[in-house]
Amino acid sequence: MTARSKKDSQSGKSHPVRNVLIGVVMVVCLGAGALLLHQQKGRADQTPTTEPQSERPRTSVVTTPAAVRDFERVLAVQGNLKSKNFAMVSPRVPGTIERIFVEEGDPVVAGQTKLFATDAANLANSVRIKQHATVVAQSSSREAEANLERVTVDLEKAELDYHRFNRLREKEAVTADAFEQQQSRYRQLQAARKLAEAQVELAAAREAQSKAELAIAEKDLADAVVVAPIDGKVSLRLQEPGEMGSPGQPVLRIDDTSVVDVVAFLPSQYYGVVVPGRTEMRVEASGVDVGRQAISYRSPTIHPRLRTFEIKSALEDPPEGVTSGAIAQIAVVLEARRGLGVPSESIQQRGGRSVVFVVENDTARRVAVTIGIESHGWTEIREGDLKEGDAVITMGQSMVEAGTPVTVQQEEK
Repeated sequence: MTARSKKDSQSGKSHPVRNVLIGVVMVVCLGAGALLLHQQKGRADQTPTTEPQSERPRTSVVTTPAAVRDFERVLAVQGNLKSKNFAMVSPRVPGTIERIFVEEGDPVVAGQTKLFATDAANLANSVRIKQHATVVAQSSSREAEANLERVTVDLEKAELDYHRFNRLREKEAVTADAFEQQQSRYRQLQAARKLAEAQVELAAAREAQSKAELAIAEKDLADAVVVAPIDGKVSLRLQEPGEMGSPGQPVLRIDDTSVVDVVAFLPSQYYGVVVPGRTEMRVEASGVDVGRQAISYRSPTIHPRLRTFEIKSALEDPPEGVTSGAIAQIAVVLEARRGLGVPSESIQQRGGRSVVFVVENDTARRVAVTIGIESHGWTEIREGDLKEGDAVITMGQSMVEAGTPVTVQQEEK
């Protein structure tokens, strides 16, 4: 074998080994490259990306301007309307009710309108009897006075005779018996005069008694026809003609409809808050708003069992349909003041505090507030960085935070 042939034979044996080595090197290089690429991608994924403010999505909201309003803390109760003045009219004298002159609903005038008559015929007879008795008593009185005058004249004559006989007796010009007779006659006439004076007094007393009885009978006759004691309307007719009437047993009820009392009962804890003449209440009755009325009466004590107290307010010249017996819806104004407020639905609870969101430069600003009275859908703001006219978010407020971009879709007035 030649030298060239030997060299070629050795070269052919070394090619497979070299190819294997090249393959191993290539696999290692590819693995290292893949690992480096994976690490670079992981670092790229972990790097935060910041989005410009202008590219963040905007939240659509509706706003309402904060406004200065009147706020009231009220207590809603139900009450009644009652007549402030009414009269239960009964007979002044006992007897049969002969006639009733009015019907339920009729208007009456105090001192003029006749209501009913009670036993007028019997009372008229009684008056005539008393008149006759008075005439008799007056005659007896005149007779007693005439008798007193006669006895007085006789006494004066007897007194003159007595004194004359006494002088004659001293001169022994008359007998003792004649003097004693004149003396006895004089004393008898003195006694007769005292009796006549007593009879005059008795006759005068009987005459006065007869006149008093006549006056009572005439008063009873006048009282037989009862007239209205107050202005108003007949609201109840409790008896009918032919029934027996007596004092204290009502025949009619009259209500003065020109003034009604709004009456309600409040829980005892509000007793110190209600001040007659200052505390007001809003009243609605029979579907009619009668406006604000000052409380005119507060009961002097609290009911010990019910723990309530009574209040009243006089309503003069009530509108049509507002009358005694109607139910009243009452709102007692316990506290009232004027201040800045926002719609109640705009207030959120965040982190245990009351907050509202205000739109400034198309961005939501969070404002912590201290709230007060809630009235008619608005809540008073006692403290907080808020002023009148600030655009308070009233719809969409639950979807925003401080700094959230917003778009105002509508602004409520």
